[in-house]
Amino acid sequence: MKNDVTAKTYTHNELKKQQDTRREIIVNGYVYPSVNLDLLREISPDLTAINLFSYGITENGDLLPLNDGEVVRVLKENNVAPVMVLTSLTDEGTFRTDILELILDNESLQNKLIDQILQELRAKGLYGVDFDFEYVEAPYKDKYAAFIAKTRERLNQEGYQVSAAVAPKVFADQKGLLYEGHDYAAIGRAANLVLAMTYEWGYTYGPPMAVAPLNKVREVLDYAVTEIPPEKLLMGIPNYGYDWTLPFVQGESKARILSNVDAQELARQQGAQIQFDPVAQAPYFTYTDEQGRPHEVWFEDARSIQAKLNLVDEYGLAGVAYWNLVWPFPENWKVIEENYDVKKVV
Repeated sequence: MKNDVTAKTYTHNELKKQQDTRREIIVNGYVYPSVNLDLLREISPDLTAINLFSYGITENGDLLPLNDGEVVRVLKENNVAPVMVLTSLTDEGTFRTDILELILDNESLQNKLIDQILQELRAKGLYGVDFDFEYVEAPYKDKYAAFIAKTRERLNQEGYQVSAAVAPKVFADQKGLLYEGHDYAAIGRAANLVLAMTYEWGYTYGPPMAVAPLNKVREVLDYAVTEIPPEKLLMGIPNYGYDWTLPFVQGESKARILSNVDAQELARQQGAQIQFDPVAQAPYFTYTDEQGRPHEVWFEDARSIQAKLNLVDEYGLAGVAYWNLVWPFPENWKVIEENYDVKKVV
């Protein structure tokens, strides 16, 4: 009996030591203003900040505001920092690179936009701004990084933070419109934080595969930490999966997006056995629908989240950022809580 008591005491002390040495990380996530407010309240203890998607810009350098007042209020009540996300998205959901280029070519428009960003941050009590300009043309990569740096200089003086999202590159001169305008080293110097968008290998119009295969995520991080200090780097994590109808036909097939919870429920309903890919470190399953069509589904679960979080420690990253937190994913928050303390900045 004495040995049993000693063993229990030792275990308790070890657990206490483990808790005392737990890392504190940043946990951010993107949401639309239509997010369920009760869901936000529920997950707030495990969040550092929420990036509000998205504010826009005009050709005249004006800021297009977002109707996010209720979300901002709930975030503040629950000690989560609300962050403005700035994009050049149209109402149709496409990025207009020409608008960004007009601003990058005109210093007075840049100053006007920065002034309006500051006004909005002050008025709403936001924590800062996140630059999410995708498909930046290669000739504008230097001007884009310089604009981020200029914004940071102005905003940091008043206590606001500036972050930027970058495409998942694996080397500096990677070709493709998604990659060429994002200079990792320059943006790493320009921003307070950088989010590597390490997801969407499996995507709506692509063939069935994991959304964020661990081997692909690792390739991006291997490169990213050579250009960006890891303590400024956030790893992107997807909070969703895709359901593909087979056979996949390039240019014709379109996968259906679904939440991770819905994916597991679909597997249960279909009596499908969930497999786990050892390379991608991601779950998947197949089933046949009522019309006799085969399907393949890839998503995230506690195992795949744990595998990704292991990279945070391995690379010494600042933390993680989720796209998109409009869907419940209870397993994820349990894994976060088991591994880390979440940094709070408000």
